Amino acid sequence: MKKIIVKTRTYLEEVATEMRKASWPQRRELINHTVITLVSSFVLALFIFGADRVISSILDVIYPG
Repeated sequence: MKKIIVKTRTYLEEVATEMRKASWPQRRELINHTVITLVSSFVLALFIFGADRVISSILDVIYPG
């Protein structure tokens, strides 16, 4: 049991060391990337919605009722 605790502690210390080495984005860059992600997600959602509506309409014609 003690071996697991020691390994876990060593792992967490190594993670902390690597996190300090990481290059973090500036605030403006982070905001820009967030906006791009949100807009892209919205566009993709609209595309999927549109495709679903078209496919549903086609299936309603093929299988009425």
